[in-house]
Amino acid sequence: MTHPEPTDLLVLLRELEPVVEENLNRHLATAKEWFPHEYVPWSEGRDFDGVLGGEPWDPGQSRLSEVARTSLVLNLLTEDNLPSYHHEIATIFGRDGAWGTWVHRWTAEEGRHGIAIRDYLLATRAVDPVALERARMQHMEGGFSNSYDGLIESVAYVSFQELATRVSHRNTGAASGDPVCEQLLTRVAADENLHMIFYRNLLNAAFDLAPNTAMQAVAKVAASFQMPGHTIENFGRKSVQIAKAGIYDLRLHHDDVLVPVLRQVKALDRELSGDGAAARDELAAFMADLDAQASRFVERREAVRAKEMARAGA
Repeated sequence: MTHPEPTDLLVLLRELEPVVEENLNRHLATAKEWFPHEYVPWSEGRDFDGVLGGEPWDPGQSRLSEVARTSLVLNLLTEDNLPSYHHEIATIFGRDGAWGTWVHRWTAEEGRHGIAIRDYLLATRAVDPVALERARMQHMEGGFSNSYDGLIESVAYVSFQELATRVSHRNTGAASGDPVCEQLLTRVAADENLHMIFYRNLLNAAFDLAPNTAMQAVAKVAASFQMPGHTIENFGRKSVQIAKAGIYDLRLHHDDVLVPVLRQVKALDRELSGDGAAARDELAAFMADLDAQASRFVERREAVRAKEMARAGA
């Protein structure tokens, strides 16, 4: 005999709170304190032009490649929208009990990321500070709104998103060619990984509690997923540039983001019925199509690189 699955927000919050408390305690025991100022090469910093009459910024002052600068700025602007993210998850999760404690802890940890990355970029004169501030203002004025309905869809989204952000930060650091930048972004990515584990464990519990509802949520989110910074100006063009460099592309999204989360929560192995079973079939078809798209993209990219290398060697 099957029993109705809970879908009411308050019921879900209550049923999942013990899992939140358990994973909050695990997170607090695992997370290591760190300080943004220790990762910034302050000795390289000097006054800019303007109020202090320092040296104007010039592109030649940056030691980063264009694609590394683009990826760092996208990552930073995404982190900058933290006030909107906090509002969205606090609205869904609430500010009471273990849920509320997690919301505030997560926000505090995420706040370090924007601080550290911006300080690094300015101290090393990696990007135009005026353009960066104008982009921050424009992006934050647009805010961020959760595109998904209900608790489980939101948990599914952040499970994928935190892992995607971890991959993006790690690969941006590697592409920077700067050991200081790579060390900083590796530290930031470690935070994102712990956040992913928290949300992924919560998603797993949601599957145990309401498997058909959770399956529908995961299928919907996987098929419509967008990074939280997708509203940044020229995000599409910049994302293509980043994908061509191998920092974040369809293959990484499929292999290193979607597949690991789906495997860990056993999404495709759950006993489902009705709409849940139909959603699983839709998800399987989507993943197969995404895999094929990723393979075609990588093949085209490698062909272009081979032609470029041939021309360079001619």
